[in-house]
Amino acid sequence: MSTRRHSLLAALALGLGSLLTSTASLAADGPVKIVYHMSEGLAQAARGLGNIRNHLAADPTARIVVVAHGAGIDFLIDGAEAAPGKPFAGNISELANRGVEFRVCNNTLVARNIPADKLVMESKIVPSGVAEIGRLQAREGFVYLKP
Repeated sequence: MSTRRHSLLAALALGLGSLLTSTASLAADGPVKIVYHMSEGLAQAARGLGNIRNHLAADPTARIVVVAHGAGIDFLIDGAEAAPGKPFAGNISELANRGVEFRVCNNTLVARNIPADKLVMESKIVPSGVAEIGRLQAREGFVYLKP
């Protein structure tokens, strides 16, 4: 192997090692950021909220954002129940008090003709659920989970 080629490979390896070290230290410096994707309805939401409670029990510093669109918004409609007599509202409120954010797709609200005032008060409306998930991943370093 030529000296020039060897030097180039060594420089690339050094740069890659430095990049990996920088990335690891960035991740270690702040809380883990996770976006939970809800799009399938009440059963998925019930599983997902359980996952989020377990997640926070294991890592109370995690920053969690729930993004809902399509049938995934149903649990955020005021009065929605996980099972008869078991409203979602209490779980949503408890998780919001622990820092979990709930974002709802405006495109879904418009398509389904659901007024914003029908959502639980912890909801924040975003223009597009899928665009919000992409933005959180690409621009803010969130990892993606779909229960």
